[in-house]
Amino acid sequence: MTFDSLIQTALEFVREHQAWAPFIVFVLAMLESIVGLSLAVPSTPIFVGVGALIGASNIAFWPIFAGVALGGFIGDWISYWLGYRFKEPVLNWKAVRDRPQIIERTKGIVERWGMAAVFVCRFISPIRSFVPFVAGMFQMPFWLFQLANASSAVVWAYVLLAPGAALLRHYGLA
Repeated sequence: MTFDSLIQTALEFVREHQAWAPFIVFVLAMLESIVGLSLAVPSTPIFVGVGALIGASNIAFWPIFAGVALGGFIGDWISYWLGYRFKEPVLNWKAVRDRPQIIERTKGIVERWGMAAVFVCRFISPIRSFVPFVAGMFQMPFWLFQLANASSAVVWAYVLLAPGAALLRHYGLA
């Protein structure tokens, strides 16, 4: 199955199972935000497509927005916790071990920018899930991390979903 067909299949599933859409995007956002798994679950293009589906149909925006934001928030929280609690074992995961340069670069970013790194890097692949992990590894204060995590999750979900939803409705293409 190609990447494009995977995206198409996911969008078809969301279209056909609209009641499950908030849960589906929650799971995808959470998995995409967990260190190591983010490289295997590239759901950002799916979220952009779901935004277009929202604009082209009667799917409610806010439940899906909440699913993406909450999934991203919880996924980053899990990555932070993994870094804080299981630094060494997680560093030995194949997906993490095969990319040591990501950890080193991410460490430098987190040390230099702190909370701003957590916020801004949510929008940058492939380091999206490594920043919370590294923040946990190097014990960024929990509440500072969570403040940046929560605010960036809300903005991230909106940025991914709103353009497709708003443009299609605004221009009468829905």
